[in-house]
Amino acid sequence: MNIRFKITLLFTLLVMGILSLVSYSVYYFTEQSREAIFKLRLQAGANNRANLFAMLGDNKLDILRRMDSSSTTLISQRGIIIYDVESKPAYAFFGNDLKPVTITSRMIDDIKASKSKYLKIGGVDVSAIYHTYNGRGIVVFYMGVDEDGKKRIEDLKRILLSSLLAGVIITILVGYIFSTQLVRPINRIIREVNEVSFSNLSGRINGGDGQDELSSLANTFNNLLSRLQESITIQKRFISNASHELSTPLTSISSQLQVTLYKERSIDEYHNVLYSIQEDVEQMRQLTKSLLEIAKTGYEGGIELSEVRIDEIMLKIVADVKKINALYNVELEFGEFPDDDKSCLTYGNPDLLYSAIKNITENACKYSYDKKAYLYLKFENNDIIAQVKNIGEVISSAEMESIFHPFYRGRNAGDTRGFGLGLALSQRIIALHKGKVVVQSDKTNGTVFTLTFPSLNTY
Repeated sequence: MNIRFKITLLFTLLVMGILSLVSYSVYYFTEQSREAIFKLRLQAGANNRANLFAMLGDNKLDILRRMDSSSTTLISQRGIIIYDVESKPAYAFFGNDLKPVTITSRMIDDIKASKSKYLKIGGVDVSAIYHTYNGRGIVVFYMGVDEDGKKRIEDLKRILLSSLLAGVIITILVGYIFSTQLVRPINRIIREVNEVSFSNLSGRINGGDGQDELSSLANTFNNLLSRLQESITIQKRFISNASHELSTPLTSISSQLQVTLYKERSIDEYHNVLYSIQEDVEQMRQLTKSLLEIAKTGYEGGIELSEVRIDEIMLKIVADVKKINALYNVELEFGEFPDDDKSCLTYGNPDLLYSAIKNITENACKYSYDKKAYLYLKFENNDIIAQVKNIGEVISSAEMESIFHPFYRGRNAGDTRGFGLGLALSQRIIALHKGKVVVQSDKTNGTVFTLTFPSLNTY
């Protein structure tokens, strides 16, 4: 069952339900009104005949019968039965083929006790009253059939049923047109989505200028395509660069082995070749480690998270950077620690956070004039702020957007060894921990990387 048929069906059922409820309400209340009006007519007729009987007396019943025979009232089929005090019939009249009804003594006794009563006897409506005059009491049964009223009710029923049927037919047609118009933009979105493929991610969905849910759906899908296209572009660039970077040491190792095996060499020459190969292997190991770490930071669900103190990580970095290169020097300075321990803690993976800050610190030492980096840690507004600063060449504004791309190396890299993966890895790790990194570089203050992490108070 397609959505167009569902919308048409639901719309039809809804309108049919409303029309049925309205039609039934009109019919029900009209019928109640007819019964109430007819009941009043019968009561008025009963009182009138009781008064006439009292005025005319037993000796002038012929006059009363002629009056009933010649009377033209709205009740075409009517009848009157009057019982005297001894519960004997004193007067009876049935007009227009109205069949006499059976009145029992028990009914008469009930009327005497209750003074008035409304009855239905054999499909005939009866209004009965107990009337007294000159010390005498009579029971008057005034009855009739509301043919005109019932005929109008039947006509009303046919009109309502016809209107309901016509309304359902119109609703189906309108519902189909309405659902067709409603589904048309969805079908257009489906066609445009089917045109998008892995090899053609540049296509976009036309969301229109509206602010409805379909426009929001189209815009959301366009955003998804943009992110997917960007991810695939980065992936292709990453694979291309990684292939190139990995092939360089492999080519170097292969070439050195071929040249060495071409003829006999001295022991010192063999040693030199092995040392060179060892350096290439170490370069490949470092590159492979960086690539695996970047892959590890690809999604949050793949790492273990715990409470982490950034100050402890920075203390460990100061000692470890010195081991990388004896010329490197790191100065660490802490701001005022807050009284609340949660303000000093963040939620994350200590190994990845260590790798992120160490990469930035190592770069700061590597590219500074004096091989020195400055680390600052402070706490502000439930944020943990770590800054890494060095004094070296200024990073241009054009390079600011590229330094975090995998395998990108700035113009100041020169002969400095590296793969251009450290900052890319650091940025991914920081983003994974709901943090952010901002870079400022000028001749006065040097280059400053500001890393901001949310403390436990924000979770």
